[in-house]
Amino acid sequence: MIILILNVAIVEDDAESVKLLKSYFIRYQRENQNIAFEFYIFDDGVKIISNFKPIYDIILLDIEMEITDGLRTAEIIRETDQKVIIIFVTNMPQYAIKGYSVNATNYLLKPLPYFAFSEEISKSIERIKREKQNKNIIIKTENCIKKIDSDEILFIESIKHDLIIHTEQDFFEIRDTLKKYEDILQDYNFNRANNSYLINLKHVKGVEQDFALVGNHKLKIARSKKKQFMEHLVNYLGEKV
Repeated sequence: MIILILNVAIVEDDAESVKLLKSYFIRYQRENQNIAFEFYIFDDGVKIISNFKPIYDIILLDIEMEITDGLRTAEIIRETDQKVIIIFVTNMPQYAIKGYSVNATNYLLKPLPYFAFSEEISKSIERIKREKQNKNIIIKTENCIKKIDSDEILFIESIKHDLIIHTEQDFFEIRDTLKKYEDILQDYNFNRANNSYLINLKHVKGVEQDFALVGNHKLKIARSKKKQFMEHLVNYLGEKV
């Protein structure tokens, strides 16, 4: 049996609510034996955002907490991790609309019945399974630690001993080797077009002579690699038709 192990953070300042949520997760695990949960408990938002690392699959956030409330906590988490599922647990439904501003998946209203909990967790797990079809990589820059979905990467550029990871919205500079990321992403439709570029075939709009059109970039394809690049691109496009 393949077991999906999920990291769950519960950010809640009421001990009885924490106890209830953990019991619900354990009950859900008994009813779905291919799922297991690892728990991380925080009694205030400030505790999880202090030295935050993007290791969680699901975060349950109480909105009203003494030091840092759930909305502010979610805003800070989203600066590092755009993919983690955030579910607000609250007895104040008027906060639900504000949750959309931090891309919250949903909110659960206290007192929380098990049925509503299990329905929401089932939806969240299905979303996680879909997203795990892509590769999440964690990068460390001088200023931050960030989790990036491989699907969002346009290409990775090598300049001397540094890499620039270009995404649809941003770019990140790290000290690493292109060969390492070629190995990490080998099963996720990335192709080494030359010694300087590792290209995500998903974002290739076309090829003009010896250049791949990727987003708004024209990336040189080495003559020695053009045949294998075109073969991989055609195979990838064929799979998507």
